[in-house]
Amino acid sequence: MRHLIRGAGPPGIHRPNPDRADAGVSVSDTAGSTSRAVHAAVTSRHCTAEPVAAGRATRVGAVRGDHRLIRPTRWAAPAATPDPPEPERVARAALTRLIEPGDAAIGRAIQRLGVVGLVQGFYNGASPGRLGLGADRITAYQERLRKFNPATDLERIAKLGGKFIIPGDTDWPSQLDDLGDSRPVGLWIRGRPGPRLPSLRLLALRSVAIVGSRACTAYGRHIAGQLGSELAERGWVVVSGAAYGVDTAAHLGALAVNGMTIAVLASGVDICYPRGNEALIHRIGGDGLLVSELALGMNPTRFRFVLRNRVIAALTRGTVVVEAAPRSGALSTARRAMDLNRHTMGVPGQVTSELSAGVHALIRSGAATLVTSGAEVGELIGSVGGDLAPERVGPILPRDALAPPVARVLEAVPASADGAPVQRLAQYAALSPQETVHHLHELSSLGFVERQGAHWRLVRRK
Repeated sequence: MRHLIRGAGPPGIHRPNPDRADAGVSVSDTAGSTSRAVHAAVTSRHCTAEPVAAGRATRVGAVRGDHRLIRPTRWAAPAATPDPPEPERVARAALTRLIEPGDAAIGRAIQRLGVVGLVQGFYNGASPGRLGLGADRITAYQERLRKFNPATDLERIAKLGGKFIIPGDTDWPSQLDDLGDSRPVGLWIRGRPGPRLPSLRLLALRSVAIVGSRACTAYGRHIAGQLGSELAERGWVVVSGAAYGVDTAAHLGALAVNGMTIAVLASGVDICYPRGNEALIHRIGGDGLLVSELALGMNPTRFRFVLRNRVIAALTRGTVVVEAAPRSGALSTARRAMDLNRHTMGVPGQVTSELSAGVHALIRSGAATLVTSGAEVGELIGSVGGDLAPERVGPILPRDALAPPVARVLEAVPASADGAPVQRLAQYAALSPQETVHHLHELSSLGFVERQGAHWRLVRRK
């Protein structure tokens, strides 16, 4: 099979050759032709006499039985050759650079044709009726497909210590399927160095999103950092967007206690945005995970930030909004969480603060539950009976343990130095003199009152 080079079309996807006898293959045969092309690519790789650099033509005349090949000795293991990416992964990688995230029309087309058939249809210029898309879009996608090589993106992410996961992988979080036709076609992941990246699917099982205003107050920054650290200490993964303000505080709070945090970016995982958070994003990439729907090198836009929020909402078990104005983008994450039947929570702020007006509106409408600590967040979204928050009670004073009649006698004793006689105390406590005297002696033994002549008075605390 002729190896595809940069500019000649996406690797792993069959391109008709007008010089071949089967050049007239129809779009309906793309799935079968793709399978045959991939099979030919695997076969040619195992029959190649010498490795060549990616993107260069290979010589397929020599086979393993050729006497000119140097066979490995018994004690020298043969050099491992990486398997070529499967066609679906290549096609999905191409889509992440080709389309905008959350395109429901593309999702419906994938359901009908499969992702390989869809990308093949773009490349071949299939009819709008078959793809369910406008002719202008198909033409634009066809032109853009010829300008990049998705296999190069897969190689680059591997060199960065990351990977590209797709639906069906063991690391794919199944809760993202709740987005329906708008679910991501794949996710680019970059994380802590090591033999194996942490599983995004396992991390998302016990994760919570903390979002809020970029221009937050000192109060909002403090609360977000406190929530991040408290949740991380309780074993929760903190998810946010690595933006200024509340996002930054939440990530730093989790990192401060050596917790796990995930940043869902509105750009490629190799792009640090905003620039002021470059050190934070690098730190998350070393101690946590960076996740994005966009291919490497792609820059953020205003629209992509809004689309990114749906992934944050779907990936986590609940969303906490710390500070948000009535038109804040953080409220879009909360609305997405509500639509997906995820827990939505809000932290109250000052009633005169415009940055908390959006959160207060959520709480007042019943769309969000009021929370004030990481323990309360964990109780709401955690396992039943396993993540209970401690009950908040005021300080318990010694007089709280007194029986009601005894407490009435104590309340009847005046605060003056002279005190009062038994008859007056019995009248105020609505008790008989005998019962009053009995209770006064009980209070005296407890150190509450003392007798001075015929009067009783409170013990003065020094």
